[in-house]
Amino acid sequence: MIRDFRRKDIEEVFRTPIVQQTAFWSEVKRRMGISSIACNFRVPGSDIGGTIDSDVSITSDVLVVMRQIDQNHSIAYVPYGPELDPMDEFRGIFLEELSECLRSQLPDDCIMIRYDLAWDSFWARGDDAFTPEGIWLGPPAQQIQELRFNYGTVSHNLRKAYSNILPSNTIFLDLKKDDESLLRSMKPKTKYNIGLAIRKGVRVSVAGTEDLSRWYTLYTETARRNGFFLHNIEHFRAVLTSTAENSQSPARVFLLMAEHENEPLAAMFLVITGNRGTYLYGASSSSKRNLMATYALQWRAILLSKELGCTEYDMFGIAPNPDPDHPMYGLYRFKTGFGGEIRRSMGCWDYPLDSRVYSYFAASELTSQGYHTD
Repeated sequence: MIRDFRRKDIEEVFRTPIVQQTAFWSEVKRRMGISSIACNFRVPGSDIGGTIDSDVSITSDVLVVMRQIDQNHSIAYVPYGPELDPMDEFRGIFLEELSECLRSQLPDDCIMIRYDLAWDSFWARGDDAFTPEGIWLGPPAQQIQELRFNYGTVSHNLRKAYSNILPSNTIFLDLKKDDESLLRSMKPKTKYNIGLAIRKGVRVSVAGTEDLSRWYTLYTETARRNGFFLHNIEHFRAVLTSTAENSQSPARVFLLMAEHENEPLAAMFLVITGNRGTYLYGASSSSKRNLMATYALQWRAILLSKELGCTEYDMFGIAPNPDPDHPMYGLYRFKTGFGGEIRRSMGCWDYPLDSRVYSYFAASELTSQGYHTD
């Protein structure tokens, strides 16, 4: 299936809307002391399936981030990759073959490859995947998922990770619509709150590196309030100042800040890659929440993405369902108010390279599960 597999320079990573599969993201990680590798490969159209001409070959690539988990062991992490998505019956076969090709490029202490797959979920299609009220029933038990995904593979070695690193549920907005159509697609309360924030004097502007401390104050407050993973400020400095302009897959990053009477109330990182705007990180104050600053902030990010030529906008992360007990329920309510299409992906899948050590690692994850974005 996979042909002409070879390693290549990070600067040669292909242009893509997926932030985490760009040379830009590799540069962010490098500045945080984390290495990555990139590899090219070619796949005949007949091995991908669908409407692709069997005589056509598809050239694609993958960015792999290396993570040292202790002094003697590392893992290879593929964030939202590979981008190339075969038809269902070829997915497991393709990922197995890609893993074996990658094995030779990885250090000897690498115990596994973890794919954070952005591929749409097998288990979120058709009416039988939802209740009559439209609530997603979720994926089946882990054993059933693995049986399905390993169909046709040689080693049956793909394992569903116990938790996901990047969000596996998100909302995409169609930015090909005009502004009025986007507003009409929103829930009435969302549309009202955008107008209210503007009427009350909330102003959204593009901030610079000199405002990172203001951002970080908001971010720290938000992380503590909601109990999510806390990056240090240097991570955000790297995101804001990295561009990878000399590569095939650069990014434009904007720190947007919503203020009222010079008081920052909400802020976010907007990343433009390819034809997509992505809401990557967000934060808000507990002060003046009645001014609805987060709604004005999000609307400005949507409009800016359109101005820069994007055709889609990724809201980046919601709860899988409107469950009030889910820690991301608030994000579900907020983000679904903007309209758009909910997309559910496959999440994290592992390909063990050292089965013995992997079993210990997987067991340790059971006692230390948590949610954060990478």
